Amino acid sequence: MNAAGVDRVIPGARRPAIQLEAIRKTYGEGDTAVHAIARVDLTVMRGEYIAIMGASGSGKSTLMNIVGCLDAPTAGRYLLDGTDVRRLDEHQLSVVRNKKIGFIFQSFNLIPRTSALSNVELPLIYAGISGRERRQRAMDALDKVGLSARRGHLPSELSGGQQQRVAVARAIVTDPVLLLADEPTGALDSKSTADVLDLFDELAGQGRTIMVITHENEVGSRAQRLVVMRDGYIISDALNHLEGERHLAAAAAAAAVVTPAAAGGGLHGVGTPVQQTRAAFNDQQNF
Repeated sequence: MNAAGVDRVIPGARRPAIQLEAIRKTYGEGDTAVHAIARVDLTVMRGEYIAIMGASGSGKSTLMNIVGCLDAPTAGRYLLDGTDVRRLDEHQLSVVRNKKIGFIFQSFNLIPRTSALSNVELPLIYAGISGRERRQRAMDALDKVGLSARRGHLPSELSGGQQQRVAVARAIVTDPVLLLADEPTGALDSKSTADVLDLFDELAGQGRTIMVITHENEVGSRAQRLVVMRDGYIISDALNHLEGERHLAAAAAAAAVVTPAAAGGGLHGVGTPVQQTRAAFNDQQNF
């Protein structure tokens, strides 16, 4: 069971972006069954910047696939922006993936012989957005990641860091509920990694909800909240001491502030060591 299954309201966050309730994922049956996710309970509020970490086989990639509506849990309930994903058919799931989730991949997944601008336009084409609006929104997204001057360049004409920024622009162009990044710096050098992480900081400061799947401590340490998985369970869920306050302040500045008291408090039923750690940190920061 999630060692820190505590719902929490942060400044600027009005409602949950995702809610995972008693999620399980099992492959196979009987003695050969593999429990990729034994049980996970997790709530991510709008405006949170969260990193999911764990060794190979911990369940983090399976969790990402479920959150991204790329796979279905064996048991449990998943609410994305209040929608029960279990009730959606394949067409409805494809619409949800297009409109509510912005995907960012390790390998960028850009179309090689297509300009940066056209790559960013793709989700809008699938969403049926008209040409003029599509082009303007794609240009705005490239401007937000600092690449408007390179909108006509092919991926082969861009550095790895620039390609990943194009991928980020493509992810935000539909104004999704959630940015879901799978090892987003895994193919980058140290400078490009720093640039992309700085960009994530900026997006978090604008109130974007971000979930990063990573095995890199450098990446995990930049998130506001760090969740660690092992053997299909969440074994740790805590605010990052170094980054938490800064991201919370940025989220509060980006949206109407909802105080913990007005939102019904923050931590309830604190009992486990992980919960006590989070409670102590919250008390120190006067949340």
